[in-house]
Amino acid sequence: METLVLYSVEDRIAEITINRPEKRNALNPTLVAELTAAFLKAQSDASVKVVVLKANGDVFSAGADLAYMQQLQNFSYEENIQDSTALKNLFETIRTLNKVVIAQVEGHAIAGGCGLATICDIIFAVPEAKFGYTEVKLGFVPAIVSCYLIQKVGETLAKKLLLSGDLFTAEEALKYNLITGVTKTDEINRIVREFALNLTINASGNSLTLTKQLINQTTNTWLDSCLDNAIKVNAKTRESADFKKGIASFLAKEKINW
Repeated sequence: METLVLYSVEDRIAEITINRPEKRNALNPTLVAELTAAFLKAQSDASVKVVVLKANGDVFSAGADLAYMQQLQNFSYEENIQDSTALKNLFETIRTLNKVVIAQVEGHAIAGGCGLATICDIIFAVPEAKFGYTEVKLGFVPAIVSCYLIQKVGETLAKKLLLSGDLFTAEEALKYNLITGVTKTDEINRIVREFALNLTINASGNSLTLTKQLINQTTNTWLDSCLDNAIKVNAKTRESADFKKGIASFLAKEKINW
């Protein structure tokens, strides 16, 4: 069985690579668990100062695996709570990691995939990349990521992005202060590596850790309660008729009439 997540270290930079290109790097429980394990490995790896998250293939991540989402319709409320908690734990592992995490987005980042990019400390994207929190178009809710996005871009813009579910370009994401930079495809490897190397060479590892912690503590004082509520909203939504209709229509490639 092919490994869904690749892990390598060079020059004190850990590369964590999502390796499910045939499924557009869609998130399922195994991938979420392997990503969480990879970040925890980087956290305990004394040879690592910076982590780069990237993906193989043309898509950074298309979000939740819809075939798996179809299975969720048969889950109990408690099982859906556990499933949502696993995604929350991945996001929180990245947010609270004692290393700087850089996302290298070289393809579309949609729904949960957009959330995965959003949670990283530094985000570089190619001009062709599209972003979008598309959950509402499928009868779902962008519950967990909303807790992070509101803090990052503000309530007014978060409402626009989360309620419309529309895709937006990398340049728009930069304008929204959602990402750090837009870089040409043939230059992004170099730009990300230079940024990461600058941190490893010119910054104290302890200072990077404490500065990241300080920013988190200053800007996310209400995050725990928001995430707890988001998990419950996720589980409740998965029991709704709209969720079942949205997933069924999408899988059947039928237009959804809301």
